[in-house]
Amino acid sequence: MNDQHIAASVVAEALEWVGTPYRHQGSRKGVACDCLGLVLGVWREIYSHEMEQPGPYAPDWAEATQQERLLDGLRRHLSEKTVASMAAGDLIVFRWRPHLPAKHAAILTEPDCFVHAYQDNGVTLTRLVPQWRRRIAAAFAFPNPEHS
Repeated sequence: MNDQHIAASVVAEALEWVGTPYRHQGSRKGVACDCLGLVLGVWREIYSHEMEQPGPYAPDWAEATQQERLLDGLRRHLSEKTVASMAAGDLIVFRWRPHLPAKHAAILTEPDCFVHAYQDNGVTLTRLVPQWRRRIAAAFAFPNPEHS
């Protein structure tokens, strides 16, 4: 499977999650998920196995720990790339404030749209407007299944 096929598969799978209700620590398409659960669920569908599980986490884990747990975990499984080179099918991670750890994940579906899960809205397709773009902390490419 080449990189373009992987990216197309990731986008198609992420779009299937749109409309899934939000639930903290959920990870089941059509049932419930949070932003990390969306990523874990897409990974599960693409690679037919589970990604490393984060263990229980509170909604304010990033503020409480001040550690880059999300970025560190993603770096163990995905290929980090520059934000300037991100493309459809890539995972993007957001930081709410410059001094806080990154804590929100989404999947880029087009150069200016992404799928993510957030409280009160569930999984939704959102425009990557400047207010979102300036909060991007990192971008990652999903690996070839032969290397996952």
